[in-house]
Amino acid sequence: MTEFMTKDFLLDTDTAKVLYHDYAAKLPIIDYHCHVSPKEIYEDLRFENITQLWLYGDHYKWRLMRSNGVSEEYITGKTTSDKDKFLKFAETLPKAIGNPMYHWCHFELKRYFGYEGILNADTAEEVWNVTSEKLKEAHMSVRGIIEMSNVSFIGTTDDPVDSLEWHGKIAEDKSFKTIVAPSFRPDKAFNLNADIFPGYIKTLKEVSGVDIKDIASLKEALYKRMKHFDAFGCKASDNGINYPVYCEMSEDEMNAALVKAMNGEKVSEKELEAVQTEMILFCAEKYSELGWAMQIHYNCMRNPNTAMFNKLGPDTGFDVIGPHNGSVALAKLLDKMYLSGKMPKIILYSLDAGDNSFIDTILGAFQREGNPGTIQHGSAWWFNDTKNGMREQMISLASLGLLGNFVGMLTDSRSFLSYTRHEYFRRILCQLIGQWVEAGEYPADMKALSQITEDISFYNAKRFFDLEVK
Repeated sequence: MTEFMTKDFLLDTDTAKVLYHDYAAKLPIIDYHCHVSPKEIYEDLRFENITQLWLYGDHYKWRLMRSNGVSEEYITGKTTSDKDKFLKFAETLPKAIGNPMYHWCHFELKRYFGYEGILNADTAEEVWNVTSEKLKEAHMSVRGIIEMSNVSFIGTTDDPVDSLEWHGKIAEDKSFKTIVAPSFRPDKAFNLNADIFPGYIKTLKEVSGVDIKDIASLKEALYKRMKHFDAFGCKASDNGINYPVYCEMSEDEMNAALVKAMNGEKVSEKELEAVQTEMILFCAEKYSELGWAMQIHYNCMRNPNTAMFNKLGPDTGFDVIGPHNGSVALAKLLDKMYLSGKMPKIILYSLDAGDNSFIDTILGAFQREGNPGTIQHGSAWWFNDTKNGMREQMISLASLGLLGNFVGMLTDSRSFLSYTRHEYFRRILCQLIGQWVEAGEYPADMKALSQITEDISFYNAKRFFDLEVK
């Protein structure tokens, strides 16, 4: 029997062990898409206990607890103590056999707290005490955790109306070596039927100084904000859409739809899709000019539980995979970008793993000559960043494209301990490559294998985002 989570965890061949320990493990982390707070990085926030690190805002853990029938008061409640919330999570975790959360939690306990035991109801008190004491140590602040994790670049997720004040302060602080850059997330400017849309446009008017009254002025306002982001070192955008859209309308029709939405009236699905199409294509053109990468996340069903949405609001762990066959629309979007001659670097992520094969084949239809890997199949995302989900994404990419050009892992997380997900990914990558080599499906050419491993772990992302990191 193999012991739990030894130094060779998941590395089941000699080739995998060499690739991980000698190459992948030594490289810094480029976390190009996440949701951590730049304010907390600048202020070098300290945490009083592990609940603040683990359970504040972590949708993954919340979903596990809800699946175990835990009362919402122990999840998002305001009156329950941090310790009681942690104890409820500790009761839940042993049931998570086969779930990546079980591995992530124990990686984090080992790497950051030096705890080699297993978390369950019996050990919860011990773990609470060990972690509480450890968090008092000087290096266990936000910046200390980032430095311990060997993170060279962090790409946060930021709204066009954000001032980016904290990014500016971080950049001015030469004592902190990790680059923290904003990523442009314009979703709210396109979601015409959202209740917040009229108020959001008013805010965008104020921060951009543009009187938004039609599509042209909306574009002008967003482009002004793009230039603001560019001045703060932005390298990427993040565009979240429920499903790929492609719909054409006249400018007058789109202007009328925009005015309706700004007045709080609902627009038709066709009007919504037409404005979204127009704005996505506009943004893609400007991203290309700025040299940014364009990330497109799609096929998420938002807030299906209306009772909990009304109680807790959005982004509280109730979103689900939303299968939608948007392949034709996505192909039309890419074709329009390609025809314009201003297609940016693109990373495509579908929350529906059934889209893997489509994404891996459409990449080859629109790659730019002389620029390998300019269109990417993004890392297995959200519900897919499981052991099997990561393997399936990489197997599909390898089978239908070029795995060697892959830009690798991201955390997509709000937690500063989530950098162990990069270790998890790198171990799975080395396991997969090792199995192919030792099955005789690829030569045992360590020069080629080490380059592939290092590129996917670090160097491809460094080149793709044009980062000046060591």
